[in-house]
Amino acid sequence: MPELKFKTPEEWAKNIASAIDVFLPDHAAAEKKASSMAMTMVVHYPDKPELVSAMIDLALEELSHFRSVVKIMQARGLTLLPDEKDPYVNALRRQARQGESVYLLDRLLIAGIIEARGAERFGLIAEALPDGDLRRFYAAITRSEQAHEDLFLQLAETYFDAAEVRTRLDELLQAEAEIVAGLPLRLALH
Repeated sequence: MPELKFKTPEEWAKNIASAIDVFLPDHAAAEKKASSMAMTMVVHYPDKPELVSAMIDLALEELSHFRSVVKIMQARGLTLLPDEKDPYVNALRRQARQGESVYLLDRLLIAGIIEARGAERFGLIAEALPDGDLRRFYAAITRSEQAHEDLFLQLAETYFDAAEVRTRLDELLQAEAEIVAGLPLRLALH
């Protein structure tokens, strides 16, 4: 499990909990993008059967999360919004090195870090929400995201030497901490 080097302030989660209707469309978009990313990995790496199977399962799970968030939104009278570029994800993806092999390693590790940040933040939201269905939903999403971060690390170690994975993971975690620290806190996942 990647150990994040920057902790999201609890104030962020309190702001989200008090403006959950603003947050929900962003959460839905993040789940939809995660599903799409998993299917893109299937298309780009058809020769890696472990990755293909894992990404198909992940795409379906993320799509299920998307559906769940949309149902919550509809029950609250909310609608989906157009997707926006995510400054956090885009900055982190720019850390990926070029070259077929190293790009795959970086892509897997970056995806795992994004899942780790999501798990951290969904957990903070669950703690900040009052007791009820929404709190339980975010607690469940947190557990799911934690499993996803582990999945990407396991896939990296399937295709690359463990020492290389750990060294590069540490470099990317440091870069991620600098990215997060430099971004303003928003009523969004990232």
